Amino acid sequence: MKASRIAAAAAVAGSAVLVLSSPAFAHVSVQPEGAAVKGGYAVVDFKVPNERDDASTTKLEVTFPTEHPLASVMPEPISGWTVKVTKSKLAKPAEMHGETITEAVTKVTWTATGKGVEPGYFQKFPVSVGMLPTDADQLVFKALQTYSDKQVVRWIEVQKDGEEEPENPAPTLELTSATTSGATAEDASEKTENTAADTTSSADSSDTTARVLGVVGIAVGAAGVAYGVLAGRRRTTV
Repeated sequence: MKASRIAAAAAVAGSAVLVLSSPAFAHVSVQPEGAAVKGGYAVVDFKVPNERDDASTTKLEVTFPTEHPLASVMPEPISGWTVKVTKSKLAKPAEMHGETITEAVTKVTWTATGKGVEPGYFQKFPVSVGMLPTDADQLVFKALQTYSDKQVVRWIEVQKDGEEEPENPAPTLELTSATTSGATAEDASEKTENTAADTTSSADSSDTTARVLGVVGIAVGAAGVAYGVLAGRRRTTV
């Protein structure tokens, strides 16, 4: 009886380990450093965790969306990795900054020159991108993660509304509306002004207090001198 219970508990524990170590819990993702505002520029980080315990991640390929092309894509140099930016001609030219864009970045590839992302670690790959589209709420970046044993994990499945997260979801960047961002900036500006006003008021109050204490000190000092003079005269008279 006890043996069967132990076996059952072991089976449950084993299944829990399998669930926790499944790729869905350690997928390649993308997040902005701050906010990704529509119509603006942003720095985004492609986060690559290593969910393997017997191999390192040695290559990352990220495909950029062509339905919403980005004219400016600049990766940040990372020690231990080389980076290649691939541009392609667009099937349909796009208008940006009043100019017609006929080509855009369609892929960025990072290749490790050393050990890469070892088991138990993750790596961020920062990229400056813009201008972000104004007619979309998100951008989907499909990614390929290659390991030192040549295994390739394809993070290319697009999340569909009302459905569970796919096993290998594609990195998705959520975009923020300009009005929301502006309100946040305005609130921050107002907070800064209020803080400055409070600081000035506090400084004025401190200055007034210092002046009052100074006057009191002078009065006390003068009284002391007068008392000393009178005492001296009394002694002389006696």
